Amino acid sequence: MTTQSRRVQLQENLNRTREAIAAACVDAGRSPDSVRLIAVTKTFPASDAAALVELGQTDLGENRDQEAHPKAVDLAARGLEPVWHFVGQLQRNKARSVASYADWVHSVDRITLASALDAAATAHGRNLNALIQVSLDGDVSRGGVLVADLEGLAERIADAPSIHLKGVMAVAPIGWEPAKAFALLAECSETVKRTDPGAVEISAGMSGDYQAAIAAGATMVRLGRNVLGERESMA
Repeated sequence: MTTQSRRVQLQENLNRTREAIAAACVDAGRSPDSVRLIAVTKTFPASDAAALVELGQTDLGENRDQEAHPKAVDLAARGLEPVWHFVGQLQRNKARSVASYADWVHSVDRITLASALDAAATAHGRNLNALIQVSLDGDVSRGGVLVADLEGLAERIADAPSIHLKGVMAVAPIGWEPAKAFALLAECSETVKRTDPGAVEISAGMSGDYQAAIAAGATMVRLGRNVLGERESMA
């Protein structure tokens, strides 16, 4: 159970974060409602996730199925229906589980994974919104499709009946200036929109670089500690 003091803290953090996002939008000459906050609740308890939904934060992010699935079940049992965003690297054997609760998958980076998610979503009678994760520096060990292979993957996802191509996602590579990284991602967005003009979403920006992401056109920012506080290190 979340204490009243924790709820107050979460509300204050939410307010502060939303104000900061709005300010970054104004600085970029954009409308504040053009950017969607994804509150990443990884390592925090389901009670915190539930409190956020009750405080009006409907978009929640997780990056590990073994943590996300039980949270989704817990919140559903409370009668809460957040929009779940799976934002981490995803193995194909987890596709069936993730497709049972996720509304968005931000990390589709290969045809085999797209096919597995499509089959799983069909089996569950659901539809998934898919973002293609792009490896901006070509190091696919951290997830992401090569820029050169982006268009081919977009075409395959666009043909899938139960997953819907919505745009792109990336993490700024270590050592890169965020502005450079997100400018390249904006170019990748244009590539995907040639396949599907409606695939306009750009998921980019975390706690340390979300202002730069917004300046480059991000429509979703994935923030954790801004909203929930510092995470305890995981064993």
